Amino acid sequence: MLHSDRVIVVGAGPVGLTAALALARRSIPTVVLAAEPELVMELRGSTFHPPTLDMLDEFAVVPAMIESGLKAPTWQFRDRETGPVATFDLALLAGDTNHPYRVQCEQWKLMRLLRDAYLKIPGAEIRFDHTVTGVTLRDESVAVAADTSAGPVTIDGRYVVAADGARSAVRRSLGIEFEGFTYPELFLIASTGFRFEDTLTDIAYVNYIADPNEWLVLLRVPGLWRVLVPAPENSDREQLLSDENLQQVLQRVVPRDADYAIEHRSIYHVHQRVAKSFRTGRVLLAGDAAHINNPLGGMGMNGGIHDAFNLSDKLAEIYAGADDRLLDRYEQQRRAVAVDAVQQQTNRNHQILSERDPATRRKSLDAMRQTAADPALARDYMLKSSMIAGLRRAAEIQ
Repeated sequence: MLHSDRVIVVGAGPVGLTAALALARRSIPTVVLAAEPELVMELRGSTFHPPTLDMLDEFAVVPAMIESGLKAPTWQFRDRETGPVATFDLALLAGDTNHPYRVQCEQWKLMRLLRDAYLKIPGAEIRFDHTVTGVTLRDESVAVAADTSAGPVTIDGRYVVAADGARSAVRRSLGIEFEGFTYPELFLIASTGFRFEDTLTDIAYVNYIADPNEWLVLLRVPGLWRVLVPAPENSDREQLLSDENLQQVLQRVVPRDADYAIEHRSIYHVHQRVAKSFRTGRVLLAGDAAHINNPLGGMGMNGGIHDAFNLSDKLAEIYAGADDRLLDRYEQQRRAVAVDAVQQQTNRNHQILSERDPATRRKSLDAMRQTAADPALARDYMLKSSMIAGLRRAAEIQ
């Protein structure tokens, strides 16, 4: 095939690499453009939901993810003062998924697996050091402009999958509005090798902990616990990331005589935003380029991977002769999930954890407790929180 018949994937994160591998396995020529000089090994997304694992079974990577990660059969809502409020056992989803559990595995480990599998396919190509600056739409093709260390280049293709993150240069070059809001607080993360499970002996690998003054999230990944807490938006970032402040944060989780060993620290703004359009002609947005949300529920990266599979299947039909109006359905299905399921669920999680009014807080936690105690209600709740319900609703959109 001519180069003009290929799909250009912008971004070499988990979403871009998933799209590239899925397309290549469907015999569609691809090239991946990455701004970085190599894969980015950040401690970012780490939770993989059951339907995501079902999709990734196509690549035969799930066993390796489990081997290098952790299988999490349960997760918890907790109260900071009183302990567990609701424990959700994903075994209740055994009839709905081949993977009735979460996998805790840093996203860079999956990225390596995807990259290695992708580059084994003849013609597969990743071009690092390609910072995309814009796209030009044509009747039968699309051109992507990029800056490289050797100078500017232009890459031609039939379609573009923009998986280049929340600050997507592709989305901005097309003038697509990124609708939503930014939370009036920062999210602060510290990772430590301290074994919280030895002190908080009833915790799960994934814990959402409500508190009116300082809610937190405790997530286990191999060798580390990641602790996420809110911080005032107008805080001094250097001070927030200082050893002194992070020691105080961790000491409030479990007081101890010794200092904590801090392996990783970061801080970032959190947004709830969805692109007004996921499709402009031959350009399709996916992952954070299309939708971003707070991480309380682990839905961001998972939703992006779902975008990639949905889009790859539709492009395969188009390359086989279907009308490319099929891509309008991609936008309708995936945007509906982002707006109606992911945004609502993650924002609701934030409200429960951060609620300050005592009566409202007690009512929310009591409702969560009752839901977890009833198998039918618990299953229904986990179908939503595990993203299965949203996928089923989207599949009904024709």
